[in-house]
Amino acid sequence: MSAIMDVKELQSIKQRYNIVGNCDALNHVLNVAMQVAPTDLSVLIVGESGVGKEIIPRVIHDSSPRRREKYFAINCGSIPEGTIDSELFGHVKGAFTSAIGDSPGYFGVANKGTLFLDEVGELPLATQVRLLRVLETGEYIPVGATEVRKTDVRIVAATNVNIRQAISEGRFREDLYYRLNSIPIQMPPLRERGEDIVLLFRLFAMETAQKYRMERIQLTDEAKLMLMRYKWPGNVRQLKNITEQISVLSKERIITPEILAKFIPQDRESTQLAVLPHSGGDHSFENEREILYKILYDMRNNVNDMRREMSQLKKQIEEVQAKPATAISPMNPISPIGPISPVNPMLEDAEAEEYIEPEAENLNLNDLSRTMLEKALDRNNGNRKKAAQELGISDRTLYRRLKQYGM
Repeated sequence: MSAIMDVKELQSIKQRYNIVGNCDALNHVLNVAMQVAPTDLSVLIVGESGVGKEIIPRVIHDSSPRRREKYFAINCGSIPEGTIDSELFGHVKGAFTSAIGDSPGYFGVANKGTLFLDEVGELPLATQVRLLRVLETGEYIPVGATEVRKTDVRIVAATNVNIRQAISEGRFREDLYYRLNSIPIQMPPLRERGEDIVLLFRLFAMETAQKYRMERIQLTDEAKLMLMRYKWPGNVRQLKNITEQISVLSKERIITPEILAKFIPQDRESTQLAVLPHSGGDHSFENEREILYKILYDMRNNVNDMRREMSQLKKQIEEVQAKPATAISPMNPISPIGPISPVNPMLEDAEAEEYIEPEAENLNLNDLSRTMLEKALDRNNGNRKKAAQELGISDRTLYRRLKQYGM
């Protein structure tokens, strides 16, 4: 591999490919690309959507021994699953309904050259198996064919998918990941590029002004700070769109924070301060599925607790219903008033729903119950809840008693 580029070489690469920015992360990416270019090692470029991943494969190809051969950029996410094998590996006549002739596919046409597989994380599992074989042996079989064909292609892949998570979910083959990831390149998101944001804004403003023959917009210092503090979820692509919108729609050519705020989305997620690299917080949920799993786990524990409590309640009710037949002596006709208070106060309402009082009660019991209810209500100034608590019964049992006695 070649040594790290000096400043002059780095600036030459940026000018050639119209790359704007001087942040350390971007310079590191370009250095790695130039170092790996002379080799045939596979490269996996990882980064959020809109960060400009598509520039790096072109830099690698143009600086490699394959630069005079063909270069193809393929968006794997845009090709239908039913035809992607045919697109990549070709097919023979009659392989399927519309196969009216042979097709070499990209791996056939790009022999000796470079293939850039953008959004490689979207490949179907069956296609991943075919791709792994090409990477390991240089061999592939066109759709509908029986003979093996050889190809010599350099692969550069890119994705904005969390590949490790996709592997854990069974959506991406782990062996293919390690084969593609011979040289990893991490593209920095725009929010981590500092003053590069202002430089890019200036470039896009100048291009728009030249294209539509208008005066170029400029930012105040306060607006520059606001621009750098915005989170930029859409990265460079979003910045370009907003710059073009302001250039065309704003009557003012000097852009203040007040004007800028009209064009930057104000939703909570995208306006929170950009998080700097390695700044606190070592854990966050990877996605909504983990949060859902946690909620379901807590709900399962709650349901199990409720089942245990209801089981205890049923046992208590059975004991209460069995006692009157043997516990009331003929010499003592006075039985306890109302149902026995449950051991667990949380089950009071449930007990009131399950326990059904006997309809045949003697006169003494009714009189005593009515008298005690009246006194309890008097002592609590008519407050039914407090009266029920004093008597050791639930609110619903008290209500049924009052209704029974016409009180």
